[in-house]
Amino acid sequence: MTTSLFEPITLRGLTLRNRLWVAPMCQYSVEAHDGVATDWHLVHLGALARGGAGVVMTEATAVVPEGRISPEDLGLWNDEQQHALARIVDFIHGQGAAAGIQLAHAGRKGSTFRPWAPERGSVPISEGGWEAFGPSAIAYPGYAVPTELTTQGIRAVVDAFAASARRARDAGFDVIEVHAAHGYLLHEFLSPLSNTRTDEYGGSLENRARALLESLDAVRAAVGDDVPILVRFSATDWIEGGWTLEETQTVARWVGEHGADAIDVSSGGNAPTDAIPVGPAYQVPLATAIRGAADIPTIAVGLIDGPRQAEEIVASGLADVVMMGRELLRDPNFPLRAAAELGVDVDYTPAPYLRAPFGR
Repeated sequence: MTTSLFEPITLRGLTLRNRLWVAPMCQYSVEAHDGVATDWHLVHLGALARGGAGVVMTEATAVVPEGRISPEDLGLWNDEQQHALARIVDFIHGQGAAAGIQLAHAGRKGSTFRPWAPERGSVPISEGGWEAFGPSAIAYPGYAVPTELTTQGIRAVVDAFAASARRARDAGFDVIEVHAAHGYLLHEFLSPLSNTRTDEYGGSLENRARALLESLDAVRAAVGDDVPILVRFSATDWIEGGWTLEETQTVARWVGEHGADAIDVSSGGNAPTDAIPVGPAYQVPLATAIRGAADIPTIAVGLIDGPRQAEEIVASGLADVVMMGRELLRDPNFPLRAAAELGVDVDYTPAPYLRAPFGR
């Protein structure tokens, strides 16, 4: 039996074995604060590849040191980081999955304590933090005021995205995602809540999208024509006067014209709000709206946790791919379990685990 969820999908000649992928999930586990992936990342991501996902995405991986969310984040700005990630990519490939990486710059939300730390807010420079940057000197509530990026600084960020993309390609990653969501730097440029610039990077939608499009162009030039590129958007800030779904639909068309192959659709994160209608699959309608308006494949994320729920999303054309996060933390073998529940025979159960098939 075949299902839509376990039907392969091809992007730029790369065929992914199914449409159930691992969402980028920050681990905040680089205890050395040097951005270098550790055995934790190998085991975490390796288990997800072994569990049957089509694409295993790394967490938000900073393109420069000051682009990290926390001191414990991954980075990809030097050789040591590249070599550590290449080891993980090799293992993922050995399990038959594709390896993806989310390249990011945290912007004004950088240099913050990891979620389970007793402290909240920005890490002081005296305690290993750093100066944060943003499109404008507007703080995320509870965080330090960022330094407004100069035009030269924006160009340096664009160059950093390109350099990290080149390293990602050389490390063997199959898919690259440009992070323009969740209130991080490229999203900050898009949203009027965090971007009050009056130069060519602020004001009109075209200007606010410029930093993203320049970064995307640089990434595409760095990796060539064969590597699929995803862009993650927060489709709306859920706040009046903020970034809107209609603007996302327009910019999604633009990124498609600039070489993106699919849109990963999340929401929120640029300012606190109680207006987000959190619930099962609550962001799927946003992916559907962008898919219809921008004529580009979309990826649905957000509280999707059941095989039949995920199958319905893809089979009914609400999105082309489903990414999961929390459910895969609970059960890294969820894709194999989902295949069994949906009656699909897959040929990528690891041989040492064949004695314990799901559904038997």
